Amino acid sequence: MYSVLKGSSYFLAHTPDMVVHNGTTQTLQRKIDPDSEYLKSITKHLRDYEACVSYPPNQVYIGNMTPEELETIETPWYNKKTDEKRQGTFGEIMPEDEFIGMMKYVDVFDLVKLADDFSKAVKNKLAKHPLLDEKILEKLAEEVSFEEISGFIENEKAEPIYFNGEIVGCVKAAHNLDDTLFAHVIFENLVSKASCTMAILHLLQQTGINKTDIEYVLECSEEACGDMNQRGGGNFAKAAAEMAGLENATGSDVRGFCAGPTHALIQAASLVKSGVFKNVIVCAGGSTAKLGMNGKDHLSKDIPILEDCVASFAVLISENDGVSPELNIDIVGRHTVGTGASPQKVISSLTSIPLEKAGLKLTDIDKYSVEMQNPDITKPAGAGNVPEANYKMIGALAVMKGQIQKADLPDFVKQHGMVGWAPTQGHIPSGIPYLGFAQKDILSGEINRAMFVGKGSLFLGRMTNLFDGISFVMQKNSGKQEESVSEAQIKQMIGESLRDFANHLAGKLEE
Repeated sequence: MYSVLKGSSYFLAHTPDMVVHNGTTQTLQRKIDPDSEYLKSITKHLRDYEACVSYPPNQVYIGNMTPEELETIETPWYNKKTDEKRQGTFGEIMPEDEFIGMMKYVDVFDLVKLADDFSKAVKNKLAKHPLLDEKILEKLAEEVSFEEISGFIENEKAEPIYFNGEIVGCVKAAHNLDDTLFAHVIFENLVSKASCTMAILHLLQQTGINKTDIEYVLECSEEACGDMNQRGGGNFAKAAAEMAGLENATGSDVRGFCAGPTHALIQAASLVKSGVFKNVIVCAGGSTAKLGMNGKDHLSKDIPILEDCVASFAVLISENDGVSPELNIDIVGRHTVGTGASPQKVISSLTSIPLEKAGLKLTDIDKYSVEMQNPDITKPAGAGNVPEANYKMIGALAVMKGQIQKADLPDFVKQHGMVGWAPTQGHIPSGIPYLGFAQKDILSGEINRAMFVGKGSLFLGRMTNLFDGISFVMQKNSGKQEESVSEAQIKQMIGESLRDFANHLAGKLEE
């Protein structure tokens, strides 16, 4: 039987100081021209926590609003507000100071140093968090003076940690010669690990599953950890599992740029369907590098820096319970080595070709979850409305195949598509944000099938010029249970076999 989706969680950390000091657009600009007008004016365009929380797409990400509700709000959304709810159906939006505290919690090599006053204030806040226990409070009990932190930054090339524009701590380098363990790399990886850990904790609370029942974790972000001899050796999955208290789990990392999460979900579904594991978590932390990635374009149009959140997610794939939505891995689209790079070939390989093999039309999929980037972010940067462009290509395929009329293309886009709401954190928008809503929509009977499409730009790694993509279908549970054989039936079959063998042997002896 197919494996099923039992739950999905989504986490955001509002990190405006990390935008300024850790996003690659800003760090590169600082190297090129530290006195640039862009760097001088960026802080004036940062949102405060309340504005971030009340931003409609962020509320969709954590499940307090639906994509359909977001669609009713006129764009642009950055000048619109909704309810300021930190906690959502799927997760939460954490303020930056508390998230810095989480970085300290997930640091197992004592590389994060926080100033006394800041650490105490954060400790008091995190003590009230419903998902955290006394372990984190112990980590935040360390006393470090500001003079010590300044010494680490000035003499040991530690990476400063900022909050409200002030240095409140630092991340030390893990090695003084190995550049894969330099402070800025450790900083980035701890951010990814901390955000991934929070997503897992929300998933555990949401599903109610016992921690000891989780057997395997697949982490599918776009970060890499290792040392000079194996720069991407890993393992974020096991590292986050340790922090979340999954003592019975092991795991590994899956990488595929933006398509990584879809690859990981198919692997998880296969592991469960085959019976290797009963419960697998697929998760991914966020990226500091992509914070403020389109900041220059946003500032040039006098809009806020909208890429100010580190995002993460976690989903639970389990054995078929006869109720939860199934991951139909018999319908898998693949962009192969020989597919080619034309948009038509790419989208065909991921949608129409696998569907036709299963005897389905493009119109048989109720919802497509593609690259669900927030158009508030991408349109000012010149990238257009990414989800809409994908839906138009799928609709155009349906027209070519005679499944809809050309005049019906706008209706196809509206009926089978959605507005985008996800942060542009690479792997985060790639199909994954709709999993939580799809589970609800399928269970409520609103839809029967959804297709999740992940696409990745492998050429960015300079190892191949190839594009990548993979897709799968999630569907209403068939409700069928495999026939099981009872212990009594097994004994009966063994007994009958032994009797047959004995009779056969007796006949041979008589001969």
